[in-house]
Amino acid sequence: MLNLLATVVSRPSGAIGLTLTLAHVFMALLAPLIAPFDPTMQNADTILLAPSAEHWMGTDTLGRDIFSRVLHGGRLAIAVTFAAAVVATTWGSFAGIFFGTVGGRIDEFSMRIVDAFLSMPWLLFLLLIISIGGAGPATIIPTLGFFYGVAVLRVIRGAAMQVAARDFVTAAKARGEKLWPILSREMFPNLSDIILVEGAMRWSWMLLAFSSLSFLGFGATPPTPDWGLMVAQERGLLATAPWAVFWPCLALSSLIIGINLLADAIGKALGLDRASAMAV
Repeated sequence: MLNLLATVVSRPSGAIGLTLTLAHVFMALLAPLIAPFDPTMQNADTILLAPSAEHWMGTDTLGRDIFSRVLHGGRLAIAVTFAAAVVATTWGSFAGIFFGTVGGRIDEFSMRIVDAFLSMPWLLFLLLIISIGGAGPATIIPTLGFFYGVAVLRVIRGAAMQVAARDFVTAAKARGEKLWPILSREMFPNLSDIILVEGAMRWSWMLLAFSSLSFLGFGATPPTPDWGLMVAQERGLLATAPWAVFWPCLALSSLIIGINLLADAIGKALGLDRASAMAV
């Protein structure tokens, strides 16, 4: 693990990605300690103040300190999407390894179902499920985990088919080993690298999806500080008070860019080609 980290950091993209990702995670964890103001505290005397020594990023339409809200804004998004990424990667990887190893009609039938899901307008179904089940983490986490897990299944299944064709898997089958020992001892250890990279990539996409839900009113709810919700509430001030929109957009984009750079650097350090894996 230390060797992998050293290889990732040796690449400029990996160093930048790791720095951005860790910076956001630490800011989210330490936000209650380092935020200078209460992120939900309203003040009629400080409405729409430009950035200054007291309010580094200015204030919004309710007089709330934007810097404090940006610091707290990543807490819910990071926690919810990371949990959802774990769910998606876990079930998608297990199903992908299983179908890629078993093959045959079971694999063909399951892939037609996967293709049908991937062709659907997932955002509309996502909004429908959340509008029925509520906008809380208890609904968003499994919903995002399911929809993004289908795409993980497709990628991991393609990589599993390549591993299943190798001699050591054929030898294990010839020895009469059961399916579970083959999956756990032969398949998973040889696919753990691509699972790691795939999980990181899905996490970055889920962050964008969760912020989009918050922007549309289906994610975080007021007065919770959230980047997508902040943009939705202040988007009408883009011409008169651009700082109210610029800072949450910068925070969200920098985190997504950081995770993508980190995932790409990890993939290159491990010698993975995601494009070829997805094409199978």
